[in-house]
Amino acid sequence: MRKIPHIDVPPIYTAHEFIDEELVEIPEDSGILVDMQYPRMGLKTAIDKCLVRKTVLEKLLEAKKNLPEGLTFKIWDAYRPLALQEELYYKYRAELIETFNLEKLSKEEQDEIIRQYVSLPQADEEIPPLHATGAAIDLTLANISDGSALDMGVGFDDFSKLSETDAFEGEGMDETVRNNRRILYYAMVDAGFTNLPSECWHFEYGDRNWGFYKNKPAIYKGIMKLD
Repeated sequence: MRKIPHIDVPPIYTAHEFIDEELVEIPEDSGILVDMQYPRMGLKTAIDKCLVRKTVLEKLLEAKKNLPEGLTFKIWDAYRPLALQEELYYKYRAELIETFNLEKLSKEEQDEIIRQYVSLPQADEEIPPLHATGAAIDLTLANISDGSALDMGVGFDDFSKLSETDAFEGEGMDETVRNNRRILYYAMVDAGFTNLPSECWHFEYGDRNWGFYKNKPAIYKGIMKLD
């Protein structure tokens, strides 16, 4: 099974050639499970619908074909309006500062690290929070038989070094977790997605991070709120 490569977190990337494309909901008959986490967590601005760009859904269905028999995807989060991104940023900011010992850094230096885990809630359609594009998906693997999630070594929004996608590639790490991460990673990247290396569950198609890794312009701008 192919190893997950070490990849650096991308810089802010601004090249774009935006296209107009609708947000669509993950259909119930797709075989993909949806378990939106932020409504479960009681966030005031969370939305129940699992929305992505139309092409992102098509790519996700391609990626599903790459999975071994008996497995499917379980989506935890997809499109977020700006209001939800703001709520998340201020919910997690203090935790991230404490976790990574950022207390003595300037706000700018803190934000440079925080953005690896939670996009800054800036209302800029050209350089938007990643999930505001409808191009980013947080997901894991699950058993089709009972919907149970596979062991990825960390839970959703676990902000630690173990959340890094290649964290279990080293010697002495849990082999089951390593293999599960490899299955998820290559199912997605072989279908055209890129991964945010600080979060093993976060994949993208068409946003600025994807553009940076693919050396292409981003194709999706931010959608700050639903009509």
